[in-house]
Amino acid sequence: MFEGLLQPTHLLVIFGIVFLVFGPKKLPELGKGIGEGIRGLRSALKDREEPPTGQDNQSAL
Repeated sequence: MFEGLLQPTHLLVIFGIVFLVFGPKKLPELGKGIGEGIRGLRSALKDREEPPTGQDNQSAL
């Protein structure tokens, strides 16, 4: 069902529809919001993977 979704022709059609729906003024804002969301997600995943240090646990006691 989704085999040909990422072909260049399909991507152009999808971009054209997005352009018509949001307009040229909203596209930079939309891109910025998506970029910030992805950066926040990556940051949260990176923080989650790092194990806590032993020094922080000892200072709390």
